[in-house]
Amino acid sequence: MGAIRFKVGDDGEGVRLDVYVSLHAEMTRAAAQRLIAEGRVTVDGITARKRHLLRAGELVEFTVPDPSPPGPRAQEIPIRVLYQDADLAVVCKPAGMVVHPAAGHHEGTLVNALLFALDGLSGVGGVSRPGIVHRLDKDTSGLMVVAKNDRSHHLLQGMIKDRSLRRFYLVLVHGVPATDMGTVAAPVGRDARNRKRMAVTSASGREAVTHFKVLRDFGRASLLEAELQTGRTHQIRVHMAYIGHPVAGDREYGRPGSLEAELGLKRQFLHAWKLSFEHPLTGEVLVFEEPLPEDLKLAIDRLASISETTRHSR
Repeated sequence: MGAIRFKVGDDGEGVRLDVYVSLHAEMTRAAAQRLIAEGRVTVDGITARKRHLLRAGELVEFTVPDPSPPGPRAQEIPIRVLYQDADLAVVCKPAGMVVHPAAGHHEGTLVNALLFALDGLSGVGGVSRPGIVHRLDKDTSGLMVVAKNDRSHHLLQGMIKDRSLRRFYLVLVHGVPATDMGTVAAPVGRDARNRKRMAVTSASGREAVTHFKVLRDFGRASLLEAELQTGRTHQIRVHMAYIGHPVAGDREYGRPGSLEAELGLKRQFLHAWKLSFEHPLTGEVLVFEEPLPEDLKLAIDRLASISETTRHSR
């Protein structure tokens, strides 16, 4: 932020403050008026108004804020858009793609792709997160709803909070849960031993609830459908590890080994396969489904084949 001060000369006698500031700071008159409106400009130590008529000898002081960092640029990156209207869109994020720009990931993100693919995004999330209402981990694939204006953004956030926007995932876990249907209710927060990880913790955790049901029992592993009641960072991955059934392929919360090698699984088996909600502005019931991507489908096919071979060999 730069500080500028100058004493008004004879040429400034009777000139409006905003005009004089724009000339001396080499900025547009509109920019000068914004500085004055924000209270950044003083005349003889007193905050002034743009219509103030200057007198020779007065001391004008103001600060010019550093320019805002440029927002992410639109990039022609292929993404699947399942639905789009004036207020929202539903898209499928591929695995390996970060949702929004951050340290180490300034381009090639979902936001870069959305800026190219969609005709407008909300600004509620800030310059680096336009349209982003909820997130998926980099190596998680699947459906996301995106806000195209600020009104729909706030409404969608409220729907996620009250669970009227329902999010379902397909997840392959090690072993088989003791019950075909269950709920994990355990607070999730930063791991005190490693701040980059999340953990079940009563000390600093926030309420976290995951519902699940077993879709297929393969013996060594099982395919579940999980529904988020809350949306904490890494919630499904942390909860599954907590109950002793870590997500297959999860390098952070599990221990990938022989199962992953046999299935050719290179990432965590977690896919956001279904979204169900009422349109926040029209009330229309919307349901979207996205089948497993090829890498996860192939893993299931291999697991089914291995399971069948094992069953027949007994």
